[in-house]
Amino acid sequence: MTPTAAWLHIVGIGEEGLDGLTPATRAVVEAAEVIVGGERHHDLARGIGAERVAWPGPFDAMIGTIQGLKGRRVVVLVTGDPLWFSVGARIGRAIPPAEITYHPQLSAFQLAAVRMGWSLADVETLTVHGRPVETMIAFIQPDAQLLILTTGAETPARIAAFLTERGFGQSRMTVLANMGGREEARFDGVAERWDHQVPAFNTLAVDCVAAPDAALIPRVPGLEDSLFQSDGTMTKREVRAATLAKLMPMRGALLWDIGSGSGSVSIEWMRAARYARAIGIEPRADRRATAAANALALGTPRLELVEGEAPEALDALPAPDAIFIGGGLSEPVFEAAWAALRPLGRLVANAVTLESEAALMQLYARYGGSLAHIAVARAEPVGRLTGWRPAMPVMQWSLIKR
Repeated sequence: MTPTAAWLHIVGIGEEGLDGLTPATRAVVEAAEVIVGGERHHDLARGIGAERVAWPGPFDAMIGTIQGLKGRRVVVLVTGDPLWFSVGARIGRAIPPAEITYHPQLSAFQLAAVRMGWSLADVETLTVHGRPVETMIAFIQPDAQLLILTTGAETPARIAAFLTERGFGQSRMTVLANMGGREEARFDGVAERWDHQVPAFNTLAVDCVAAPDAALIPRVPGLEDSLFQSDGTMTKREVRAATLAKLMPMRGALLWDIGSGSGSVSIEWMRAARYARAIGIEPRADRRATAAANALALGTPRLELVEGEAPEALDALPAPDAIFIGGGLSEPVFEAAWAALRPLGRLVANAVTLESEAALMQLYARYGGSLAHIAVARAEPVGRLTGWRPAMPVMQWSLIKR
């Protein structure tokens, strides 16, 4: 099918409305038989006699509605660039790309970068629109510049609170609203004193400024143990960093964390790569609650927690790209996990007790992989002096499914 056979046009539109479109794109909109969009989009494209369809809900219903219009000249109106944090990508996964023509407009990120004088290559572009606002917490770093698509008028104040709580209260914040339109507005302030009332449709720019006592929470694995709530049963910092190195977090990849406890491995996995996902399997309700609280505080609110024990709890889960077994290693657990693991998937198992080490050694003899013995000692007071206090050594087994 050639591009001229496309029946669906997804058009980015800005505050200038039809006047901001190129002549060719405007002609496509004016020739449409059906225009799909939100109330704001329809307002920006007034004066066209096409049938109007509002966004249906839930979101999946929109796909069915659009597919049902095939055979007619259909235009879907979106804000800015249809393929940058927009519904265009979702539609493109359900409808063959050859049937779609995209008409991009300047995105909110591009407009905001111009207003701020920031290079897009040097900033983090994020969205919390329709997503948990806490997802931006993972990107709070000294000197970072963030451009954030917000989810409403209250979002900047919530982000200001996150910054202040973590020692970034002096961070400079700018809310940009109605960019490119006659009602464009700008609100500048500092996180710890943020008190602006802003329009609901806005983009937030944050120039992160760290105080001397700010929390340093990098996205590189190996966060301080004190950043996690725990009952003491937790993969400790140095071992956790080694574990994540073998698990190899990757964009969009899924981790099974079997016996997740406080969720520290899952949380660091999700922080380490964009859109990485994790499912924590944990039988104890108190530990699942602790893991959920840790995930919220550290910017991974989408950590999924499942009640149950392996291998039974694994049956209905989507196939993972990586698996961590932090406790309860046995042959049935390993075999169920290994069977579910996708090709090129990584499995890491840590053993502390003699019994789990014995089980691990038997599996290593059958399946191969790599073994490491990790011994960590930390300097602690010994009376008026200082000495090394060793942690329990960990045997770590890792292998890749090929």
